[in-house]
Amino acid sequence: MNNLIIDAARNKIFLALITGKNIYTCSHENSKSNFERLIILITDFLNKNKNSIKKIDKIYVNRGPGSFAGIRNSLSIVKGLFLTQKIDYYCFSFLDFGKSTNIKYEDVPILCDKFKIKKNLINPLYLS
Repeated sequence: MNNLIIDAARNKIFLALITGKNIYTCSHENSKSNFERLIILITDFLNKNKNSIKKIDKIYVNRGPGSFAGIRNSLSIVKGLFLTQKIDYYCFSFLDFGKSTNIKYEDVPILCDKFKIKKNLINPLYLS
């Protein structure tokens, strides 16, 4: 199973690809220009790790709290991938996982199952 995690709500745009026991990550500056080319960053990241959008089974996207532009763009891209590629997605917030502060991105799929995060739910949390 190939899982893609997208977090554009925080200080950096963070991407993680979990393929079996392998975990690949990258981060980019959290800037307007990177938000505008987020799908290119994702595609390049997947290609670099010998993967593609068509091989992704599930996408996990951070819905905040955080950057309005980052959340809006990442949710739009994930929704577009769902509509065109039929990839299931889960919108999570680190607040959903209780008071634990040492959460690693590779734990997100397991935590979404544990805390029963609903599939295809968008309820963004923006910082004002």
